[in-house]
Amino acid sequence: MSSTTGFSTTADAGPLTASASGPLTGTIRVPGDKSISHRALMLGALAIGETVIEGLLEGEDVLATAAAMRAFGASVTRTGTGVWVVKGVGVGGFLEPEDVIDYGNAGTGVRLAMGLAGSQAIAVTFTGDASLRRRPMGRILDPLRRMGVQVLARSQGRLPLTIRGPDVALPIEYRVPVPSAQVKSAVLLAGLNTPGVTTVIEPVMTRDHTERMLAAFGAGIEIDKGEDGERIIRVEGRLDLKAQAIRVPGDPSSAAFPMVAALIVEGSDITIESVLLNPMRNGLIETLIEMGGDIMIDNRRTVGGESVGDIRVRSSRLKGVVVPPERAPSMIDEYPVLAIAAAFAEGRTVMEGLGELRVKESDRLSAMAAGLSANGILCEEGPESLVLTGGAVVAGGGSVKTHLDHRIAMSFLVLGLASGQGVTIDDAAPIATSFPEFSTLMTGLGARFEAMEPTAR
Repeated sequence: MSSTTGFSTTADAGPLTASASGPLTGTIRVPGDKSISHRALMLGALAIGETVIEGLLEGEDVLATAAAMRAFGASVTRTGTGVWVVKGVGVGGFLEPEDVIDYGNAGTGVRLAMGLAGSQAIAVTFTGDASLRRRPMGRILDPLRRMGVQVLARSQGRLPLTIRGPDVALPIEYRVPVPSAQVKSAVLLAGLNTPGVTTVIEPVMTRDHTERMLAAFGAGIEIDKGEDGERIIRVEGRLDLKAQAIRVPGDPSSAAFPMVAALIVEGSDITIESVLLNPMRNGLIETLIEMGGDIMIDNRRTVGGESVGDIRVRSSRLKGVVVPPERAPSMIDEYPVLAIAAAFAEGRTVMEGLGELRVKESDRLSAMAAGLSANGILCEEGPESLVLTGGAVVAGGGSVKTHLDHRIAMSFLVLGLASGQGVTIDDAAPIATSFPEFSTLMTGLGARFEAMEPTAR
C-alpha cells in the first residue's frame, strides 16, 4: 500500500481508505454544478452564436454531454484558461450522429439529451456503462412517444436504445406522474423544436434549472400556478435561442461531502465559496441545521439568475431528526451523505419518501444500508425509507462496495474521516464522474486518504 496526501481520482483508482483525521480547516471552491453544466452545453448547442461557459464541471458525466453535442454538429471547445466555448447549430439544426452516443454513467445527461434530440428529424442510438444500462428510461420515453418519437429499446426502456424523431413533433400537455426534474426537462427541451406550445404540469415542484436557463437563452417560456397549487410550464417551440455568457456556480451536491465531513470531524472549521443556493437544492443544508449543525451562509448574491453564497461549516454535536418526505425533491442526491451525518447524531434519524434512490446509479438505499451495517451502524431499510440510530462515536473498520456509484464512494470516505478504524471503499474510480477534485480538495483540508492495492481476483 502507499500513503498519499494528494490522491488523484483516476479511471483505475481502485480501493481507497479514509482514516480518522485531525480538524479539517481551510477555504475551498467545489467544481461547477453538474445540473447547470449539462444544460449550459445543451442550450449552447441549440443557440445561435457563441456561448461562453466559465466554471463548467469537467467531470466525466459533463464531458459526455460535451461529446454528445459535438456529435450533433455543435462546436464545443475548451480554451487554455478552462473556459468552454459552444458554437450552436440553431433550434432544429442537429445533425444525425455518425456513431452511437455513449453517455458513460451520466443518467441526467442521457435523459436530457433524449429530449433534446427527440423532436429532431434524426435517428440517435444511446448507450452507457454497465450501471447506466441497468437504469430504467421509461418515464422519459413515454412523453416522447406521445410527441411522435419512435423508440426501439429493451424492456423498461433500458439502454442501449434508439430514438427516431418525427418530421414534425406534436406539442403535448404532460402531467408529470412522479416528481422528476429530468422528465420535466426532457419534455421542455423536446418542445423547443416542436411547433406550438408544449406544456408540462408539475403537481410537486422540482429543481428549476431548466426553466431558469431557458429564460436566460431567450426561449418563449411561461410559468403559472394552477388552482391546486400545481406548477404549469409552457414553452413555445421553433423560436431562436440566443448565445449567452454563463458562470456556473459551485455544485451543492459536491459541497455536501466537505460540509458533512466538517460537521463530524472534531475541531473542523471550513468555508466553501460560491455554492449554488437554489431553493430547490437547499434541503440538505436545511436538514443539517435542524440537526444542530453550525452552518452559516455569507456573501449571498445572484449569478446568472441563480442564488449563490459562501458556506461556513464548523464541527457540531448533531441530533437525530425526522426528515419530511416532501423535502426529498430538494435533496434527493444528498441522502447518502446525510446518512453519514445521521450516523454521528444522537438518537434516531428517519428518512422517508426515498423510492427514487433505488433507480439512481445504484440502488442507493440498499447500498447505504449495507455499508452502514458493515461499519457497525444500526439502520433499518424499508421499501422507501431509511432509519438510523446514531451516536457520537462510530467504530468504522468496514469495507464498502460502491456499486460504481460516485455518491456512495464519497459518502463512506467521509464516514472514515471521523470513525475510529477508518473505512475502505472498493473502488474510487466512480468519483471522477462528478467530482474529480474530491480527494485533492479534501486532503488539502486535512483529510487522510490512503490508496490500497487492488484485491486479487
